[in-house]
Amino acid sequence: MEKKVVRGPAMTDVARLAGVSHQTVSRVLNDHPNVREQTRLRVRAAITELGYRPNQAARALATGRSRLLGVVTQNSTLYGPASLLTAFVQAAADAGFAVSVGSVRTLDRRSIAEAVERHLDQRVAGIVVIAPVMSAGEALEHLRIDLPLVTVDGDPARPGALVTVDQQEGAAMATRHLLEAGHSTVWHVSGPAEWFDSAGRIAGWQRALREAGAEVPPVVPGGDWTATAGCRTGQMLARMPEVTAIFAANDHLALGILRAMHQRGRRVPEDVSVVGFDDVPEAAYLVPPLTTIRPDFAAVARRSLSVLLDEITSGRPSTARHTVAPTLIQRESVGPPES
Repeated sequence: MEKKVVRGPAMTDVARLAGVSHQTVSRVLNDHPNVREQTRLRVRAAITELGYRPNQAARALATGRSRLLGVVTQNSTLYGPASLLTAFVQAAADAGFAVSVGSVRTLDRRSIAEAVERHLDQRVAGIVVIAPVMSAGEALEHLRIDLPLVTVDGDPARPGALVTVDQQEGAAMATRHLLEAGHSTVWHVSGPAEWFDSAGRIAGWQRALREAGAEVPPVVPGGDWTATAGCRTGQMLARMPEVTAIFAANDHLALGILRAMHQRGRRVPEDVSVVGFDDVPEAAYLVPPLTTIRPDFAAVARRSLSVLLDEITSGRPSTARHTVAPTLIQRESVGPPES
């Protein structure tokens, strides 16, 4: 008996369910800007309900554009860059794009140029560079390509499209939270000096202290992003009785500080309050559970994709600057100072 071939849902089925034309469905699939948000949501809901899967090859032929995007990033397991990459790949997939990842050992001029060249050979439609360190900012200054490009988590002073977490506001939120708990000032253990994240978090911490009329202590360099560095620095701070509140530049530094305080017999939060940054998955399970700042990596990814697709659609480079606000996650590592 001959098997009957069951046809999957077509674009016309989506259009019929959403109550729009097939041209509108096509515009939504191609992220065209001239579609009302309510219509876009209705079409997306119809796509989900029907389980419609666009024919990527046909779309590329019809639009004359590749459905492949390139990402350049450092080969790193650090939580921030890794989370940004994962979120961007997911956002691109949700929009019907594949992603080619160019992972480099160091974000220097030569490595970035070679990664971009490989993407050009693959005929990508546009490129995102996750560029959190100063060497990457310098490398991008010398990059000359006729292709849409967006920098993520990069140099705020560099011209061109940039999407980043609002590092300054996140640090200010952490600092204000500690001040509002009753601490007279807040000490800061910083990240590596070559990272833009470190500079932004220092600036936000200092701003919040000055706005509150509080003393601004010297920055305590962590050296790197690791718990080992946090523990080493925490040993020094634990010997300083005037230190009652610490804002660590990331959660791994904070983890090391918690360990050092425990070793030195200083209780958290009774004797010392600690706030981190990143909200790594382990943060809720530390002893005590860590109060921290949670960046919205998914929102950064979606915004960077949107800016990149606007560049692709318009054919013009963007100068858009977007910062995405993080969130304060309150747990149990902050308390009032002992009177």
